[in-house]
This record gives sequence, structure tokens and C-alpha cells, in this order.
Amino acid sequence: MMQQRTAASGSRAFKDLGVGAAPRRPLRVRLSRWVKGGGLWAIVFGAPLVIVFAYFAWGPIVSGVVLSLQKTNFLTTSWVGWSNFEFVLTDPVLPKAVANTIAFTAISLLIGAPLPLALAVVMAVLRRRKGLFSALAYLPVVIPPVVGILLWKVMYLPGEEGLFNSILGSVGLGPFAWLNSEQMVIPSMVVASTWAGAGTAVIIYLAALGGVRPELYEAAELDGAGVWRRIWHVTLPQIRGVVLILLLLQIIGTLQVFNEPKLLTGGGPNNASITVLMMIYQYGFVNSNYGAAAALSVLLALALALISVAYQFATRRWSDND
Repeated sequence: MMQQRTAASGSRAFKDLGVGAAPRRPLRVRLSRWVKGGGLWAIVFGAPLVIVFAYFAWGPIVSGVVLSLQKTNFLTTSWVGWSNFEFVLTDPVLPKAVANTIAFTAISLLIGAPLPLALAVVMAVLRRRKGLFSALAYLPVVIPPVVGILLWKVMYLPGEEGLFNSILGSVGLGPFAWLNSEQMVIPSMVVASTWAGAGTAVIIYLAALGGVRPELYEAAELDGAGVWRRIWHVTLPQIRGVVLILLLLQIIGTLQVFNEPKLLTGGGPNNASITVLMMIYQYGFVNSNYGAAAALSVLLALALALISVAYQFATRRWSDND
């Protein structure tokens, strides 16, 4: 036993001294093999793509951060440091815009997250005329966003000439103020936004449901599981990765809502529908305060990044669970 330990320690000592170890190839030989293996051509073809991607993807981000520290009209520029951030954070409208944006996101998640999944499950179960239902579900996405929002604006007219008030009036309800009501304006915008964007999620869910193995449903049915138990214990676990990704994308997208409040209400009534992105628009294109617009954009980007990281940590256990 003692002899084996001595031999092992001796072999380690020889290895430390470089004795018995495989000789390392010279740098010139390794470089030559790398070039012959196509490494140089990989750089030649890959470098332009990386440069173009960095210029168009990261260039605007860097420019925005630099602009947030400046006061400029794009003719004259002066450095102001953190003054733009102080101006934005002390704006009395900002808390209202943040609250409206969070409310819009929360209501959108309550309505827009389960609705596309439910529609996709129903369409997958029906099977017959699945293509027709898919086309009808995706039709709102095909309509230009501005056109769709203006159509909703006509339907939301507060008087009896509005489509919704006309329909509800036939059963003795209304008329409702809809977009002119501080309490109803955000839910009304959420309905229009969900109608416009649900089709894409429905198509993605249908594709994910097509990958679920039928024998899982058959086994659950043999065990006596009903429709809801099969959806909860088979469907959702099999497509949970898609559900988590779409949910994150919806959170990020709704926190950047702009088209609906801009075209439907202009931020009114009494700033009841103004959002963070609308404030950025007003800073930059109405007040020509580009530094403040860039500063608020940077703050919004940081908030979205933190939310994304927190979401990944919060859902990691469920997404990794088999």
C-alpha cells in the first residue's frame, strides 16, 4: 500500500515537471490547423454580419443612452448629465402614466392571456373546419392596426350613434360613455387591443397543441379524466414552455402600449389613459425635449429588463419541472 502511494506521488511529481506529458503543439502549428479548418473563413463571413447586427441592434441603444445625458435640438448639443432623468422623475404626470400602464397590463393579462389559449383548445377539439376558424381568428391581425383602432373608435361612440350603445340600447341598457369615462376607458382599450393581437397567440397555441401526443389524452381518458382535467394535467404541462414565452411577450408588449391610447383617446379624459410610451412621444415630438424622451425610454427599458429577469427566475421552477 505504501509503495502504491509512493508511486502515485512520484507520477504526479513527474507530471508537474512535464515529464511524460504529451508535448504541446507550437502556436504556429495550432494556428495553421485552425486556418485549414476554416476558422479564417468563418471570421471573414461572420464579421460583417456581427458588425451589421451590432450597428442596427445595439447602436440605437447606445445612442439613446448618450442622448439621455444631453440637451439637443439636433443642431446644437450640450451635456446636462442626470438633469433629464431628474426632470422626468419629477414630472407630476409620470405616476399617473405608470399607474395607467400597469392597469392596462393587468387587465390585458386577465383577458388576453387565457382567451387565446381557450380558443385554441376549442378549435383543436372541434377539428372540423379548423382552417376556417384559424383564418377568422387571425383576420384581426391582417387588418392594419390604425384601421382597426379607428373602427373601434366608431363603435365606442358615446351617443346612440355608437354601435355598442345601439346594440345595448335595444335591450334597454346604456348609453355608456366608454372612452369618455375615466373608469371605462382602460378596459375599453384592453378589449380593442385583445381583439387585435389574440390571433397570433391562437395560431401559435394551435401549432403547439398539434405536438401533444394523442396517447396522453387516451391514457387520461381511460383513467376517467374529464375534459377540464385533461386540459389541466395533459395540455398545459405539454405546452407550458410556449405559454410562458407568450405570457412574457404579452407583458412586455402591453407595458409599451401606445397605439390604442394615442388613436382612441389621446391620453384623455383627464390623463386617465395616458401611458409611459405616450409621455415619451409627447416629450420628443410635441415638446421637442429629446433628452427627456430618451431618459424616459432608458428608464422604461431598464424596467422591462428587470421584469424579464424577475419573470425568468419566478417561472424557472415550473418551466424546468417535467
